Amino acid sequence: MAEHPVSIDRYAVVGNPVAHSLSPRIHLSFAGQMQQQISYEAIELAIDDFPAQIEKLQQQGLKGANVTVPFKQQAWEICSQRSPRAEQAGAVNTLSFNDNGEISGDNTDGTGLTRDLQDNHDIRIPHRKILILGAGGAVRGVLAPLLALEPERLVIANRTLKKAEILASDFISAGAVSTCGYDDLGADKFDLIINATAAGLSDQVPPLNEKVIGSNSICYDLMYRLDGPTAFVAWARSRGAASAIDGLGMLVEQAAESFYIWRGVRVNTSEVIDNLRDKF
Repeated sequence: MAEHPVSIDRYAVVGNPVAHSLSPRIHLSFAGQMQQQISYEAIELAIDDFPAQIEKLQQQGLKGANVTVPFKQQAWEICSQRSPRAEQAGAVNTLSFNDNGEISGDNTDGTGLTRDLQDNHDIRIPHRKILILGAGGAVRGVLAPLLALEPERLVIANRTLKKAEILASDFISAGAVSTCGYDDLGADKFDLIINATAAGLSDQVPPLNEKVIGSNSICYDLMYRLDGPTAFVAWARSRGAASAIDGLGMLVEQAAESFYIWRGVRVNTSEVIDNLRDKF
């Protein structure tokens, strides 16, 4: 009697560009760890007509997709169901294609950040002073989870103050949020400084007054590099920060939360993070 072929659930990360993504390696590592059979690939989508391209992937049998720049807000718009954290973020990075044809959306970025901070680096958030640099979509995705941990104060600094003010207004009820321009930061010290700008793409750092870094300050860059420190991490270390960390752990932790949404199992993230570091 002929055996039926084993059906392998298909997943992907979509973005533009996306060829550089570590997501396939990360998710296939999760699957190997949990002894699950899946496929996972990086698919570059055209900038135009995101909904039609996602519909085609859904029709081709994909079970789910991670979404990266520049499509996270468009992903939010096409979902018929959204998690509370996706609603708060106004962006979706995890799509689930349901058997009834509906699309569910979630946002795991904030959870990825807070887990990396707390579980991997033992950084406490409650009653701490936090400075976030930038006011783009990356910040929107992490604000609510950070505020839920009840920091004493959270300041959003941005080159364009109005953009920071608009962003903060959506979260003001969730905690103590204030805004300022980079030039207005003064010499107040912060316990945790998070770089959420795109300056690192050109090996730059935000125009930050180094006086905000104290001897106990921890600096965290949402960006990561495997071949050395990011520009922000190198800058923070040279200015006496207690520690400076890149965002590789956040990338793996947000992926682990997506994997849990799709597969219902929790993975060992530290093993995957260590393997990624060791291979470069």
